[in-house]
Amino acid sequence: MLSRVANHIYWLGRYLERAENYARFIDVNFNLMQDLPVDLKEQWQPLVAATGDWHLYTTKYSEFEKNQVLYFLAFDQDNPNSMLSAISKARENARIIRENLSKETWEKTNQLYMMMQEGCDRKVWKKADPRSFFEKIKNQILLIYGIADSSVARVEGWYFRQLGQFLERADKTSRILDVKYHILLPSGQDVGTPLDFLHWMALLKSVTGFNTYRRVYGNIDPLNVVEFLVLNRYFPRSIYYCLKEAESCLHHISGNLDGGFGNPAEKAAGELRSHLEFAEVREIIDFGLHEYLDNLQIKLNKLSDLIDSTYFRLRDNYISQNQDQ
Repeated sequence: MLSRVANHIYWLGRYLERAENYARFIDVNFNLMQDLPVDLKEQWQPLVAATGDWHLYTTKYSEFEKNQVLYFLAFDQDNPNSMLSAISKARENARIIRENLSKETWEKTNQLYMMMQEGCDRKVWKKADPRSFFEKIKNQILLIYGIADSSVARVEGWYFRQLGQFLERADKTSRILDVKYHILLPSGQDVGTPLDFLHWMALLKSVTGFNTYRRVYGNIDPLNVVEFLVLNRYFPRSIYYCLKEAESCLHHISGNLDGGFGNPAEKAAGELRSHLEFAEVREIIDFGLHEYLDNLQIKLNKLSDLIDSTYFRLRDNYISQNQDQ
C-alpha cells in the first residue's frame, strides 16, 4: 500500500474517533449537570482543560460559559480539534482515497459531515439540552464503524484505520478520565459522598461502560473505575485494551506476527502495552492519577510520531537520502 493512502486511512480512523469522543466529553458533563444539586454551579471549564485546548480557548474567551464551551468543542473551525474540524478532515481524507473505501462508507461519512453542518446552521449549541444532536452524531460514527466491520477485507488498509482508531481512543479515554480530576468539588469533604458517586457514574456512562462496570465490579468505587478504564483487558475502551489492539495492528501491517518488534513503532507500542499489562491500580493512584495519565498521553504522542516516521514519511526520507548522496 502507498504510504500516502495509508496515511489518509489512518487519519480517517483518528478523526472519526476524535469527533465521537468529543461528543462523549460533552455528554459526560450534561449527564452530570442533570443530577447535580440545584445550588451547584455548572462546570464547563474542566472539559476545556481535559481536551488540551486550554491556551487556544483562553485566547478567544474570558469565561467558561456553557454556550461558548459547546461551540468551541463542537463547531468552532478555528479549533483544529473541534468536532466539525475533525469530521471535515475525516471527510476530506475519505474523499482523497474514495476508491479505497466502500460506497457505503463514503456516503455515511459525507452524511455525517452534512449533519454537523446542519447542526452548526441551527446553532445547536444554544439549545437548553442539545444531547439528542450529539447522540445522533455518535450513532452515525458507530454506523460507519459497523459498515467497515462487516464489509472491509482485513488487509493493510483495515489495520491502518483500526490503528488510528485505537490510538485516538486510548488518548481520549485517558483525557475523559482526567475530566474527573479536573472537576473541582466544592469541598474535600465531598469525596466519597453521593456527589462524588454521581461524578464517577457520569464518567462511566460517557464511555457507555456503566452497565458493563456494574456487572464486573458491582458498586461504584473510584479504584475499580480507574482499573476498569485503564487496565481492564476486555472492555473495548480501556486504555490497555486499545494499546493491545494497536500493537496487534502494527504487527499485522509489518507481517511480524511471531512476537518481538520489527521497527521503532512496534517497540514503543510493545513497551507501553507491557507497562500497563503489569501495572496495578494502587501503583497508579500512589503515583498520582493526573500525573500518570499526563505521562501516558506523552508516550502516546511519541508512539504516534514513530508511526508517522515509520510508515508515512517514507517518500520524504527516500528523497532526502537521494539528495544527500
